[in-house]
Amino acid sequence: MAVGFMRENLPSCWQEFNHINRYWDKHSGMPTAKILPGEFYVTPHNEVITTILGSCISACVRDPKAGIGGMNHFMLPIGASSKAILKADADAARYGNFAMEQMINDILRNGGVRERLELKVFGGGRVMRGVTDVGKKNIIFVKEYIQLEKLRLLAEDVGGNYPRKVMYQPKTGKVRMKKLITQHNDTVETRDENYFDKITHETPQGDIELFD
Repeated sequence: MAVGFMRENLPSCWQEFNHINRYWDKHSGMPTAKILPGEFYVTPHNEVITTILGSCISACVRDPKAGIGGMNHFMLPIGASSKAILKADADAARYGNFAMEQMINDILRNGGVRERLELKVFGGGRVMRGVTDVGKKNIIFVKEYIQLEKLRLLAEDVGGNYPRKVMYQPKTGKVRMKKLITQHNDTVETRDENYFDKITHETPQGDIELFD
């Protein structure tokens, strides 16, 4: 692929995802969407969705028959009582309930069927110093959510004390995951700590539930 491959030559995306960083990845030879904490991305195209996880969770969800799916990246679970309030908050996808529901609703709205959905879940590592084990609480949340919603979990790689890089292809369901065990810098750790501090010290938009 030519070096000058521009964003406008990538497969089209829905308007709500115009802010997502999308590019042509020369290593995979595929269009790629990189999501950050508090973001999610849904596509009907043969694309890769990638992110780097520390304490956060990413759920990879797709309808294999409809050929549509997506991935999210959230830091905190949230109590159901806050759901309606957070839907008005542009940053609400930082919370598990909202991140899961809005992504799934996008898939269903564009041809997916709930009964056909399959999930793969990653992240929830203990990578932050001196704070509650957010990763463990995220794992508890996402597993309870999947059970409550009667969704089908095909695979998971969660916990541990290391970050992960995840690359997901919703069209095929293929996942490539790299455990960043030999990482010698604190980039992910610092990012998660700063992000956690930011979202837990803002004016509350609803009740945050961290599950004891």
